[in-house]
Amino acid sequence: MSFTQEVKHEIVGVELDSCCKKAQSAALIQLCSSMIIRNQTFQLHIKTENAQTAKRIFQLLKERYNPEMQLVVSKKSNLRKNNIYTLELSSKVNEILEDLDLLGKDGFNEHPSPKLTKKECCARAYLAGAFLASGSLNSPQKTNYHLEIVTSSEAHAEFIKTLMDRFDLNAKRTQRRGHEVTYLKSSEKISDFLRMCQANNAVLDFEDIRIQRDFHNSLTRLDNCEVANEMKTQKAALKQVEAIEALIQKGIFENLDPLTQEMAQLRLNHPEASLNELCEAYALKCGIVISKSGM
Repeated sequence: MSFTQEVKHEIVGVELDSCCKKAQSAALIQLCSSMIIRNQTFQLHIKTENAQTAKRIFQLLKERYNPEMQLVVSKKSNLRKNNIYTLELSSKVNEILEDLDLLGKDGFNEHPSPKLTKKECCARAYLAGAFLASGSLNSPQKTNYHLEIVTSSEAHAEFIKTLMDRFDLNAKRTQRRGHEVTYLKSSEKISDFLRMCQANNAVLDFEDIRIQRDFHNSLTRLDNCEVANEMKTQKAALKQVEAIEALIQKGIFENLDPLTQEMAQLRLNHPEASLNELCEAYALKCGIVISKSGM
């Protein structure tokens, strides 16, 4: 089970108030359904690849509207052969769409009326439903954090972004292959979104993996920094040794003042030491403290 499926499985188990059930139903139907004309009557087909999401939609519609529904299970034709769960509604279609504010006098609405999500709890339920319908989330073990909700309408994507921003999630929008994508990249904001959807176990798992990964990355950066500093020290020491040996070979080493000769000999005796280590060696030998800049 992917991390996205784990999150959706937990969201489906969250109990909702009556007003929140209506808001979540609106999100699920708007993002998962299509209208079909069959036998000169309208039917609503609601499709999802997630069994728990299909179960959630069925429960919400059964409780509030009790329409005639049939569940059809098929398989995708791609290599993964995922199941596709389709709820076929053959009655009360207009009643449902009008009640959820998805169908108005001028036709289908691109998003529900803001009054549907006026209450904070309803806004949370709507976003949770949108994630159930068309959301995905990278595992925190991967190299980048990314949560997104895909829609077909620019207006609907902006509606979802506005809802997210009500909770200070700082959502972004982009287009991908003809679809509108509302997404979060910050790990802290993704945790806030999961917490807002009441996926508390997912929050704990996400934070635990994220902290471990960030800690490991910090250690790696620290190790890399230490290695880089060590290589820099070794390179500087090698240049100093080569310069001293060149003076000796040309017979002009003795022209240096006695203190400089003493320090140069100290470097030859400790060719891999840093300047701080040379200062310590000089203090042990002569009992005189000298600074790094002095060395």
